[in-house]
Amino acid sequence: MSDTSQDTKPHVRKTRVGVVISDKMSKTLVVEHVARVPHPRFNKIVKRSKKYYVHDEKGEASIGDRVRIVECRPLSKLKRWTLAEVLSH
Repeated sequence: MSDTSQDTKPHVRKTRVGVVISDKMSKTLVVEHVARVPHPRFNKIVKRSKKYYVHDEKGEASIGDRVRIVECRPLSKLKRWTLAEVLSH
């Protein structure tokens, strides 16, 4: 039998693409991610939206920007994501 600690892969961080809906906090953005998923019973495609609190150290993004975010360690009570890049202004 092999030891499980040697077989584990490094953690792959989740990424999401969304739109900035608020930049009023310092170094923090609120990003809305819209996922198109099939309804569990009827299989019609429905939109599911979720808000993420994102760390933006340099203040690069502003409201309406499309951004890519990456998960990270907890930075505060709600912030668990960091800004990877600004895709469009």
